[in-house]
Amino acid sequence: MKNFALTGVAGYIAPRHLQAIKDTGNRLVAAMDPHDSVGILDKFFAKTSFFTEFERFDRHLEKLRRTHSDEKIDYLSICSPNNLHDAHIRLALRVGADAICEKPLVLNPWNLDQLQEIEKETGKKVFTVLQLRVHPALIAIKEKMEKNTSENKHNVVLTYITSRGLWYNFSWKGKEDISGGVATNIGIHFFDLLMWLFGEVKQNFLFLKSSNKAAGFIELKNANVKWYLSIDSKDLPNEAIIKNKSTHRSITIDGNELEFTDGFTDLHTKIYEEILLGKGFGIETARASIETAYTIRHLSVSNIKELYHPMLIK
Repeated sequence: MKNFALTGVAGYIAPRHLQAIKDTGNRLVAAMDPHDSVGILDKFFAKTSFFTEFERFDRHLEKLRRTHSDEKIDYLSICSPNNLHDAHIRLALRVGADAICEKPLVLNPWNLDQLQEIEKETGKKVFTVLQLRVHPALIAIKEKMEKNTSENKHNVVLTYITSRGLWYNFSWKGKEDISGGVATNIGIHFFDLLMWLFGEVKQNFLFLKSSNKAAGFIELKNANVKWYLSIDSKDLPNEAIIKNKSTHRSITIDGNELEFTDGFTDLHTKIYEEILLGKGFGIETARASIETAYTIRHLSVSNIKELYHPMLIK
Protein backbone atom coordinates (compact mmCIF):
# COMPACT_ATOMS: atom_id res chain seq x y z
CA MET A 1 0.00 0.00 0.00
CA LYS A 2 1.37 3.40 -1.03
CA ASN A 3 0.84 6.73 0.72
CA PHE A 4 -0.55 9.66 -1.23
CA ALA A 5 -1.07 13.34 -0.55
CA LEU A 6 -3.16 15.63 -2.74
CA THR A 7 -3.33 19.35 -3.50
CA GLY A 8 -6.53 20.95 -4.79
CA VAL A 9 -8.80 18.43 -3.08
CA ALA A 10 -11.83 20.78 -3.22
CA GLY A 11 -11.58 21.14 -6.99
CA TYR A 12 -13.50 19.74 -9.95
CA ILE A 13 -11.05 17.00 -10.94
CA ALA A 14 -9.98 15.82 -7.46
CA PRO A 15 -12.73 13.17 -7.10
CA ARG A 16 -11.29 11.24 -10.05
CA HIS A 17 -7.92 11.14 -8.31
CA LEU A 18 -9.49 10.17 -4.99
CA GLN A 19 -11.31 7.35 -6.76
CA ALA A 20 -8.12 6.22 -8.49
CA ILE A 21 -6.16 6.17 -5.22
CA LYS A 22 -8.93 4.11 -3.62
CA ASP A 23 -9.38 1.80 -6.63
CA THR A 24 -5.68 0.95 -6.66
CA GLY A 25 -5.73 -0.04 -2.99
CA ASN A 26 -3.74 2.88 -1.60
CA ARG A 27 -4.40 5.55 1.01
CA LEU A 28 -4.51 9.34 1.21
CA VAL A 29 -2.67 10.59 4.28
CA ALA A 30 -2.80 14.35 3.67
CA ALA A 31 -4.68 16.84 1.50
CA MET A 32 -4.62 20.58 0.97
CA ASP A 33 -6.93 23.23 -0.48
CA PRO A 34 -7.45 26.89 0.49
CA HIS A 35 -11.20 26.16 0.33
CA ASP A 36 -12.62 23.97 3.07
CA SER A 37 -15.58 22.45 1.19
CA VAL A 38 -13.98 19.02 1.26
CA GLY A 39 -16.69 16.81 2.71
CA ILE A 40 -16.02 14.46 -0.20
CA LEU A 41 -13.09 13.14 1.82
CA ASP A 42 -15.60 11.30 4.01
CA LYS A 43 -16.59 9.22 0.99
CA PHE A 44 -13.02 8.15 0.26
CA PHE A 45 -10.53 8.79 3.10
CA ALA A 46 -12.13 10.18 6.25
CA LYS A 47 -8.90 10.03 8.30
CA THR A 48 -6.89 12.22 5.93
CA SER A 49 -5.06 15.15 7.54
CA PHE A 50 -6.43 18.30 5.87
CA PHE A 51 -4.84 21.74 5.51
CA THR A 52 -6.07 25.05 4.10
CA GLU A 53 -2.61 26.67 4.24
CA PHE A 54 0.03 25.48 1.81
CA GLU A 55 2.85 26.31 4.24
CA ARG A 56 1.43 24.03 6.95
CA PHE A 57 0.83 21.28 4.39
CA ASP A 58 4.44 21.62 3.18
CA ARG A 59 5.72 21.47 6.76
CA HIS A 60 3.60 18.38 7.50
CA LEU A 61 4.93 16.46 4.49
CA GLU A 62 8.49 17.42 5.41
CA LYS A 63 7.93 16.24 8.98
CA LEU A 64 6.64 12.88 7.72
CA ARG A 65 9.78 12.54 5.61
CA ARG A 66 12.25 13.50 8.34
CA THR A 67 10.70 11.38 11.08
CA HIS A 68 10.51 8.32 8.80
CA SER A 69 6.83 8.09 9.64
CA ASP A 70 4.80 5.21 8.23
CA GLU A 71 2.74 8.00 6.64
CA LYS A 72 5.68 9.38 4.65
CA ILE A 73 4.25 10.01 1.21
CA ASP A 74 5.23 8.08 -1.90
CA TYR A 75 3.18 10.20 -4.31
CA LEU A 76 1.78 13.71 -4.40
CA SER A 77 -1.27 14.06 -6.65
CA ILE A 78 -1.63 17.61 -7.95
CA CYS A 79 -5.09 18.98 -8.82
CA SER A 80 -4.38 22.63 -8.04
CA PRO A 81 -4.76 25.60 -10.45
CA ASN A 82 -2.49 25.30 -13.46
CA ASN A 83 -0.09 28.09 -12.54
CA LEU A 84 0.72 26.28 -9.26
CA HIS A 85 1.61 22.93 -10.83
CA ASP A 86 5.30 23.71 -11.17
CA ALA A 87 5.67 24.69 -7.51
CA HIS A 88 3.66 21.71 -6.26
CA ILE A 89 5.69 19.30 -8.40
CA ARG A 90 8.84 20.74 -6.85
CA LEU A 91 7.39 20.13 -3.39
CA ALA A 92 6.71 16.49 -4.24
CA LEU A 93 10.26 15.87 -5.42
CA ARG A 94 11.76 17.75 -2.47
CA VAL A 95 9.94 15.58 0.10
CA GLY A 96 10.99 12.38 -1.64
CA ALA A 97 7.78 11.62 -3.52
CA ASP A 98 6.89 11.13 -7.16
CA ALA A 99 4.43 13.67 -8.60
CA ILE A 100 1.21 12.81 -10.43
CA CYS A 101 0.07 16.08 -11.96
CA GLU A 102 -3.11 17.00 -13.78
CA LYS A 103 -2.85 18.63 -17.18
CA PRO A 104 -1.18 20.86 -18.15
CA LEU A 105 1.97 19.75 -16.40
CA VAL A 106 3.21 23.38 -16.55
CA LEU A 107 2.16 26.47 -18.49
CA ASN A 108 5.57 27.41 -19.87
CA PRO A 109 7.77 24.94 -21.76
CA TRP A 110 11.03 26.12 -20.19
CA ASN A 111 9.83 24.94 -16.76
CA LEU A 112 10.05 21.36 -18.01
CA ASP A 113 13.83 21.53 -18.32
CA GLN A 114 14.15 22.69 -14.71
CA LEU A 115 11.88 19.90 -13.48
CA GLN A 116 13.96 17.33 -15.35
CA GLU A 117 17.04 18.63 -13.55
CA ILE A 118 15.30 18.19 -10.18
CA GLU A 119 14.25 14.67 -11.20
CA LYS A 120 17.94 13.85 -11.73
CA GLU A 121 18.93 15.41 -8.42
CA THR A 122 16.26 13.63 -6.36
CA GLY A 123 15.82 10.36 -8.25
CA LYS A 124 12.06 10.94 -8.22
CA LYS A 125 9.72 11.09 -11.20
CA VAL A 126 7.08 13.45 -12.56
CA PHE A 127 4.01 11.92 -14.19
CA THR A 128 1.12 13.63 -15.93
CA VAL A 129 -2.47 12.60 -16.67
CA LEU A 130 -2.97 12.13 -20.42
CA GLN A 131 -6.03 9.94 -20.15
CA LEU A 132 -7.01 10.09 -23.82
CA ARG A 133 -4.01 7.88 -24.54
CA VAL A 134 -5.63 5.05 -22.58
CA HIS A 135 -9.15 5.47 -24.01
CA PRO A 136 -9.96 2.17 -25.82
CA ALA A 137 -11.60 3.82 -28.84
CA LEU A 138 -8.63 6.13 -29.34
CA ILE A 139 -6.11 3.33 -28.90
CA ALA A 140 -7.95 1.55 -31.73
CA ILE A 141 -7.51 4.63 -33.94
CA LYS A 142 -3.81 4.77 -33.05
CA GLU A 143 -3.35 1.14 -34.08
CA LYS A 144 -5.20 1.79 -37.33
CA MET A 145 -3.04 4.83 -38.11
CA GLU A 146 0.15 2.83 -37.53
CA LYS A 147 -0.96 0.24 -40.08
CA ASN A 148 -1.68 2.89 -42.71
CA THR A 149 1.20 3.09 -45.20
CA SER A 150 -0.31 5.86 -47.36
CA GLU A 151 1.75 9.05 -47.71
CA ASN A 152 -1.39 11.18 -48.11
CA LYS A 153 -2.26 13.41 -45.19
CA HIS A 154 -5.48 12.71 -43.30
CA ASN A 155 -8.17 15.37 -43.07
CA VAL A 156 -9.22 15.65 -39.44
CA VAL A 157 -11.94 17.63 -37.68
CA LEU A 158 -11.74 17.72 -33.88
CA THR A 159 -14.65 19.08 -31.83
CA TYR A 160 -14.80 19.31 -28.06
CA ILE A 161 -17.69 21.07 -26.33
CA THR A 162 -17.97 20.83 -22.57
CA SER A 163 -20.54 23.28 -21.28
CA ARG A 164 -19.74 25.30 -18.16
CA GLY A 165 -21.87 27.77 -16.24
CA LEU A 166 -21.33 31.45 -15.58
CA TRP A 167 -19.10 30.55 -12.63
CA TYR A 168 -16.29 29.42 -14.98
CA ASN A 169 -15.19 32.91 -15.98
CA PHE A 170 -15.29 34.10 -12.37
CA SER A 171 -13.08 31.25 -11.19
CA TRP A 172 -9.35 30.76 -11.75
CA LYS A 173 -10.21 28.73 -14.86
CA GLY A 174 -11.40 31.89 -16.60
CA LYS A 175 -8.17 33.79 -15.92
CA GLU A 176 -5.65 33.16 -18.69
CA ASP A 177 -2.61 33.95 -16.57
CA ILE A 178 -3.66 31.18 -14.16
CA SER A 179 -5.28 28.55 -16.40
CA GLY A 180 -3.74 29.35 -19.78
CA GLY A 181 -7.17 29.99 -21.29
CA VAL A 182 -9.58 27.63 -23.03
CA ALA A 183 -7.07 26.26 -25.53
CA THR A 184 -4.70 25.26 -22.74
CA ASN A 185 -7.07 24.34 -19.92
CA ILE A 186 -9.46 22.14 -21.87
CA GLY A 187 -7.53 21.69 -25.11
CA ILE A 188 -4.15 20.36 -24.10
CA HIS A 189 -5.35 16.72 -23.92
CA PHE A 190 -6.54 17.00 -27.50
CA PHE A 191 -3.38 18.59 -28.83
CA ASP A 192 -1.48 15.73 -27.21
CA LEU A 193 -3.92 13.25 -28.78
CA LEU A 194 -3.50 14.77 -32.25
CA MET A 195 0.29 14.64 -32.13
CA TRP A 196 0.21 11.12 -30.68
CA LEU A 197 -1.90 10.03 -33.65
CA PHE A 198 -0.48 12.12 -36.49
CA GLY A 199 3.00 13.37 -35.64
CA GLU A 200 4.68 16.68 -34.93
CA VAL A 201 3.37 20.15 -35.71
CA LYS A 202 4.37 21.80 -39.01
CA GLN A 203 2.11 24.90 -38.98
CA ASN A 204 -0.30 26.46 -36.54
CA PHE A 205 -3.10 29.00 -37.08
CA LEU A 206 -5.58 30.55 -34.64
CA PHE A 207 -8.96 31.75 -35.94
CA LEU A 208 -10.99 32.31 -32.77
CA LYS A 209 -10.03 33.19 -29.22
CA SER A 210 -12.41 34.28 -26.49
CA SER A 211 -13.07 33.55 -22.84
CA ASN A 212 -15.28 30.55 -23.67
CA LYS A 213 -14.08 29.14 -27.00
CA ALA A 214 -11.14 28.82 -29.35
CA ALA A 215 -10.63 27.41 -32.83
CA GLY A 216 -7.79 26.96 -35.25
CA PHE A 217 -5.91 24.79 -37.70
CA ILE A 218 -2.85 22.61 -37.17
CA GLU A 219 -0.82 21.02 -39.92
CA LEU A 220 0.78 17.88 -38.53
CA LYS A 221 3.22 15.49 -40.16
CA ASN A 222 0.41 13.14 -41.24
CA ALA A 223 -2.76 15.23 -40.97
CA ASN A 224 -4.42 18.58 -41.50
CA VAL A 225 -6.59 19.32 -38.47
CA LYS A 226 -9.43 21.78 -38.00
CA TRP A 227 -10.15 22.09 -34.28
CA TYR A 228 -12.83 23.73 -32.17
CA LEU A 229 -13.00 23.95 -28.37
CA SER A 230 -15.89 25.45 -26.42
CA ILE A 231 -17.42 25.68 -22.97
CA ASP A 232 -20.56 27.33 -24.40
CA SER A 233 -23.66 25.11 -24.06
CA LYS A 234 -25.13 26.80 -27.16
CA ASP A 235 -22.53 24.91 -29.22
CA LEU A 236 -23.79 21.47 -28.18
CA PRO A 237 -25.25 19.47 -31.09
CA ASN A 238 -28.93 18.52 -31.02
CA GLU A 239 -28.18 14.85 -30.33
CA ALA A 240 -26.35 15.81 -27.13
CA ILE A 241 -29.16 18.13 -26.03
CA ILE A 242 -31.79 15.44 -26.65
CA LYS A 243 -29.82 12.99 -24.49
CA ASN A 244 -29.37 15.68 -21.81
CA LYS A 245 -25.59 15.54 -22.13
CA SER A 246 -23.39 18.52 -21.30
CA THR A 247 -20.35 17.29 -23.20
CA HIS A 248 -19.65 16.38 -26.82
CA ARG A 249 -16.33 14.94 -28.02
CA SER A 250 -15.86 14.05 -31.66
CA ILE A 251 -13.01 13.35 -34.06
CA THR A 252 -13.63 12.90 -37.79
CA ILE A 253 -10.86 11.35 -39.87
CA ASP A 254 -11.27 11.44 -43.64
CA GLY A 255 -15.04 11.81 -43.24
CA ASN A 256 -15.45 8.99 -40.68
CA GLU A 257 -16.64 10.26 -37.30
CA LEU A 258 -15.84 8.74 -33.95
CA GLU A 259 -17.94 10.22 -31.13
CA PHE A 260 -16.08 9.40 -27.90
CA THR A 261 -18.02 11.32 -25.26
CA ASP A 262 -18.49 8.16 -23.19
CA GLY A 263 -15.88 5.82 -21.74
CA PHE A 264 -14.13 8.34 -19.47
CA THR A 265 -15.27 7.11 -16.07
CA ASP A 266 -12.25 4.98 -15.12
CA LEU A 267 -9.44 6.49 -17.18
CA HIS A 268 -7.73 8.11 -14.19
CA THR A 269 -7.65 4.73 -12.48
CA LYS A 270 -5.94 3.27 -15.56
CA ILE A 271 -3.38 6.08 -15.45
CA TYR A 272 -2.67 5.36 -11.78
CA GLU A 273 -2.36 1.63 -12.44
CA GLU A 274 0.28 2.31 -15.09
CA ILE A 275 2.23 4.65 -12.81
CA LEU A 276 2.19 2.15 -9.95
CA LEU A 277 3.58 -0.46 -12.36
CA GLY A 278 6.53 1.83 -13.06
CA LYS A 279 5.15 3.13 -16.33
CA GLY A 280 3.09 6.27 -16.92
CA PHE A 281 3.54 9.44 -18.98
CA GLY A 282 6.46 11.63 -17.97
CA ILE A 283 7.85 15.06 -18.72
CA GLU A 284 9.17 14.32 -22.19
CA THR A 285 5.84 12.81 -23.25
CA ALA A 286 4.05 16.00 -22.21
CA ARG A 287 6.52 18.40 -23.81
CA ALA A 288 5.07 18.63 -27.34
CA SER A 289 1.52 19.42 -26.22
CA ILE A 290 2.73 22.05 -23.73
CA GLU A 291 4.83 23.72 -26.43
CA THR A 292 1.86 23.65 -28.82
CA ALA A 293 -0.57 25.09 -26.26
CA TYR A 294 1.96 27.81 -25.39
CA THR A 295 2.33 28.70 -29.10
CA ILE A 296 -1.44 28.85 -29.62
CA ARG A 297 -1.82 31.04 -26.53
CA HIS A 298 0.51 33.61 -28.10
CA LEU A 299 -0.67 33.45 -31.72
CA SER A 300 -2.44 36.35 -33.36
CA VAL A 301 -5.92 35.58 -34.71
CA SER A 302 -5.87 35.19 -38.49
CA ASN A 303 -8.54 34.77 -41.16
CA ILE A 304 -8.11 31.86 -43.60
CA LYS A 305 -11.68 30.74 -44.20
CA GLU A 306 -10.80 27.67 -46.24
CA LEU A 307 -9.15 26.25 -43.11
CA TYR A 308 -12.11 26.99 -40.81
CA HIS A 309 -13.73 24.33 -38.65
CA PRO A 310 -17.40 23.76 -39.66
CA MET A 311 -18.56 25.34 -36.39
CA LEU A 312 -16.89 28.59 -37.41
CA ILE A 313 -18.54 28.57 -40.82
CA LYS A 314 -21.92 28.35 -39.08
